[in-house]
Amino acid sequence: MGSSGGEATAPSCDWGGAVETSAKRKRSKNNPSGRTRLHRFDRKSHKWSGVQKEAYKKPDGSWADVVRHTLIGGKGENTDFHMRYFEVAPGGMTSLESHQHEHVVVCIRGEGFCIVRKKEYALGFMDVIYIPPGAPHQLRNKGKKPFGFFCIVDAERDRPVLLKDKKL
Repeated sequence: MGSSGGEATAPSCDWGGAVETSAKRKRSKNNPSGRTRLHRFDRKSHKWSGVQKEAYKKPDGSWADVVRHTLIGGKGENTDFHMRYFEVAPGGMTSLESHQHEHVVVCIRGEGFCIVRKKEYALGFMDVIYIPPGAPHQLRNKGKKPFGFFCIVDAERDRPVLLKDKKL
């Protein structure tokens, strides 16, 4: 497959330029050796070893029945991203919010819905949705089983603006 004859060129892992290696990156104070860390997943409890359940946000009435697990980020890694796992109980929802950072959401448990601007997208196992900067959004569980998803965001990001009194 080449670029001639109207055929698309296949994506490549060869970036073709100078790539900053992890050895060149500044080491974090919490992980100066750059040590590997493994979080084993327990299928029965649906939790990762060494990862604590966290509150989603401070209770303010804008969300319901959501917990967060920060898998990568804020624990000494030198990543430019954070990877979190959120789980929304049946009937639960995240806050309706907007901000200037983008999200990548990967559904890994149950089924749910992601509302972006005025459109609702159904999400099932391994579905991936990109939420662009500035787009009002909310994730909801209308089902009878937990809805769980990975959410990948920039490590340095702006604070969300709650839209609880506004419509999409």
